[in-house]
Amino acid sequence: MGYQAHFKVWRGDDTGGDLQDFHVEVNEGEVVLDIIHRLQATQAGDMAVRWNCKAGKCGSCSAEVNGRPRLMCMTRMSTFTEDEIVTVTPLRTFPVIRDLVTDVEFNYVKAREIASFAPPEDLAPGEYRMSQVDVERPQEFRKCIECYLCQNTCHVVRDHEENKAEFAGPRYLMRVAELDMHPLDVRNRKEDAQEDHGLGYCNITKCCTEVCPEHIKITDNSLIPMKERVVDRKYDPLVWLGRKIFKREDLEQRGATGKRSLDDAGPDNGSPLRADSIGPVGS
Repeated sequence: MGYQAHFKVWRGDDTGGDLQDFHVEVNEGEVVLDIIHRLQATQAGDMAVRWNCKAGKCGSCSAEVNGRPRLMCMTRMSTFTEDEIVTVTPLRTFPVIRDLVTDVEFNYVKAREIASFAPPEDLAPGEYRMSQVDVERPQEFRKCIECYLCQNTCHVVRDHEENKAEFAGPRYLMRVAELDMHPLDVRNRKEDAQEDHGLGYCNITKCCTEVCPEHIKITDNSLIPMKERVVDRKYDPLVWLGRKIFKREDLEQRGATGKRSLDDAGPDNGSPLRADSIGPVGS
């Protein structure tokens, strides 16, 4: 049996706007996106909203419902009481285009900044081989539907405009970590993460993990292990000393033989770490 719900929906564009009140019918089993569609059909035909699959797999209908970043199609009305006011606003971090639609171009820019998969030059595509554990390790991260809820809730992207240009955000740092875990990727992803994508700005509050609709453990399984690997390579005094010693010996050897040393393809120059040393398997 249905009931009348009180909705407050943000209406406006990049010049400004405010919350508008609506009283709308709610039926059993419906989600917030159903109600927004009913409002479009009955009371606000010009209301702008982005959506596609209505199955929690496209990430298009991201919004903030009662202040929490959510997918509207996966937020059931049964989670609210009948007398509760339901507030729907656009993602706060990104510029508003109109009503509930925001401009998420920032994320596409960051995606293009990440260097693509870099296999060894002497390895043809048909020769790629991976062990099952290496397949499973980054599989969790590939569940990402790019709803950008993690980007929206990350305090660096949301609140620190001065660092935003230098910070890729959790979704794309997760992508860098995924490539770093790939045994055939030879690019120095640790240096990329720290120097080019702002890994140091992340203070692992886990807010990105909390809002992920796919329940990816972004912080625990990608960001923290990536930070640990960066620290091991860049700040560990024993590693630093060893690199200095062996680099000197290597330079002397190369000067005598003219051969390329293994250190040129070592972890600091882009070779992947062994599968058993790069962090937890997602679960």
